[in-house]
Amino acid sequence: MQIVNQVLQHLPKIGIKELNKMQQDILNLAPKHKELMLLSPTGSGKTLAYVLGALTQIDPEIKGTQLLIVTPSRELAQQTEKVFKQLNTGLKITACYGGHKREIEENNLIETPTVIVGTAGRLADHLRRESIKPETITTLVLDEFDKTFEQGFTDEVGFIIQSLINKQNDILVSATKPIETPSFINLDGFFTLNFLPTIPVINEKLAIKKLVSNGDDKIEDLFKLLCSIGNRSSIVFCNHRDAVERISKHLKQNGIVNEYYHGAMEQHQRDSALCKFINGTVEVLVTTDLASRGLDITNVRNIIHYQIPATKESYTHRNGRTARMHYSGTVIMILGKDEYMPPYVEEEVEDLVLEGTYEIPQKPTWSTLFIAAGKKNKVNKIDVVGFLMQKALLKKEDIGLIDVKDFASFVAIRKNKMSSALELIKDQKIKGIKVKMEIAK
Repeated sequence: MQIVNQVLQHLPKIGIKELNKMQQDILNLAPKHKELMLLSPTGSGKTLAYVLGALTQIDPEIKGTQLLIVTPSRELAQQTEKVFKQLNTGLKITACYGGHKREIEENNLIETPTVIVGTAGRLADHLRRESIKPETITTLVLDEFDKTFEQGFTDEVGFIIQSLINKQNDILVSATKPIETPSFINLDGFFTLNFLPTIPVINEKLAIKKLVSNGDDKIEDLFKLLCSIGNRSSIVFCNHRDAVERISKHLKQNGIVNEYYHGAMEQHQRDSALCKFINGTVEVLVTTDLASRGLDITNVRNIIHYQIPATKESYTHRNGRTARMHYSGTVIMILGKDEYMPPYVEEEVEDLVLEGTYEIPQKPTWSTLFIAAGKKNKVNKIDVVGFLMQKALLKKEDIGLIDVKDFASFVAIRKNKMSSALELIKDQKIKGIKVKMEIAK
């Protein structure tokens, strides 16, 4: 418990005054139960909860990897790594996921980390290549395990479990109650912490609306809707990748600045799209359900279901991207001529009618600078700010949100300052190295 006590003392420094009941319960119960299942809604602090529970099983005197965390997406793996690093444990953590160069991960795994987090496919690949040594791993966490199985990674998870010959502890985590699990996971032996609401919870900060389309294609109604919304952060959800790209292209051609985001994109493309949305370079993100879990976006004002979610779980997770913390939000379901509100929508629904003409929203005032250097190049946010103020002659108010990845950084810069900034830094070095700097694509 030495590490846990150290973390608890550190929590106020990162803005967490006290643990909620779920987090306190798992902290108390993890040492007593070898098999735990945590069920809790999106946005309730599950990541901190299971990390605290898993830390009770780590012995800082033992060398080698002790904790393996499996997530359904790269973004959730990255978020988990970020949360873990904020806790000041003194333990090394490495993230492994598709789209990340395997050679880089293999180098990170040479000096064995105590904790490894990653997606099932990449972790199984490292185990087969023996770059992950399973002998010392005693605790396995399957985060959003239902989503991992839904995405078809059952065989990989089975291989991972089979490889952990000295595993002693299992923690399963989900925002929904599992309907069925593979045969190699027997839930009968699990002690369950269930914080899911027994009756639908009405989120008073969340307004639910429906827009009935009269046309053959809902895309014109989406365009009008986004014009009426104006400059407010909105996520447009679709069920399929081809729909995402088609809709994004149509909106751009008609003057609405947006980015699209789905699982078939390269990692650097996904990073760029997401950073632009978070920092205000674009106000609209068109995406699949990939963006419904594991993304840390604080102030999304509108969730638009362009295509009806296939399940209640999908509907719930999509909606969970808005009305977070103390913010309010609006959910809008666009229905075609032959579509109806699905039965799982239990909230009161307001009719939305679009009348008259709408002006195209003003273009965002921010642009995003890409710098081909990041954490692995010893570059941090302070370095980026200092560089831009000294070399690009920018003032603090001209620099917005900064996101530093392993080998890249994305910086929001006032659009009217971008051209002169690029000219001033084109031959400059950051931290003594000459790297590509350009407007993020």
